[in-house]
Amino acid sequence: MKAFHLLLIILLAGNFSCNSSEISQEITFEKLAESTQSWNGDTLPSYPEGQPKVTILKASIPPKAKLEMHEHLVINAGLLLKGELTVIDEFGNRLELKAGDTIIELVNTFHYGINEGTETAEIVVFYAGDDKTPITKIKE
Repeated sequence: MKAFHLLLIILLAGNFSCNSSEISQEITFEKLAESTQSWNGDTLPSYPEGQPKVTILKASIPPKAKLEMHEHLVINAGLLLKGELTVIDEFGNRLELKAGDTIIELVNTFHYGINEGTETAEIVVFYAGDDKTPITKIKE
């Protein structure tokens, strides 16, 4: 497992070229997001104790659809693959996303997303928590 982590660090550290006669394309890495804060400026919480659990979800949100007011209980980040999405927190702060944009989501703050566009929005979200904490809680 340590060898895998070392290889991953080496691969993420820079650009590498393939030396195969059949493959002449350069492999590149582009950092899409990095922060210690969520999109509204709140500092991200510490990771919980216990068995780590990573969840990756892809959501498809039709035009004019609105998600329920909810909060995330674990750190998460997403990449909008297609369409447009607006995220609004309980204080009225807004984040407008278009295809290719990233989001470092709110943790323990209620918010919702709405697709105000004309095509289905598709977003992939990565959650990093533990095996006992739900990733999302709907506001009652």
